[in-house]
Amino acid sequence: MTALNVLIVVTAVVVLVALRGLVLTRSRGSVLCCLRPVPGKRSWRVGVARYAKDQLNWIPLIGLLPRPRHVIVRRGLVVSGRRKVGSGEFFGFIEGVTALECRNGPDTFEIAMGYRALTGFVAWLESAPPSAYLDVA
Repeated sequence: MTALNVLIVVTAVVVLVALRGLVLTRSRGSVLCCLRPVPGKRSWRVGVARYAKDQLNWIPLIGLLPRPRHVIVRRGLVVSGRRKVGSGEFFGFIEGVTALECRNGPDTFEIAMGYRALTGFVAWLESAPPSAYLDVA
């Protein structure tokens, strides 16, 4: 392959990834957020959270598959803590980022959002039907 062909392929891949990110972030019911599966042991991963009736689907912003990588079920979701994210541990493209320490069954994770997305997340969590067990710190 010539250098021109390689440049065309690389440009096409970059454009497709950018379009995927644009479609994900502009979809209805989607918010930009970051997820860290095991608090303190892995780095933050940027993605989009899509609200469904009783679950939150987290899709990585950069990736090939359009399906959710993590599904957070509202029933039994326990939010055990809240903290401001320090500047040294985050990318810095979201202002006023707050991290929530959560447990959903056997899975422990942190989810970080800006204040507007956090307000929507808490409203979604609190709007569960009366029969659902919720524990919000």
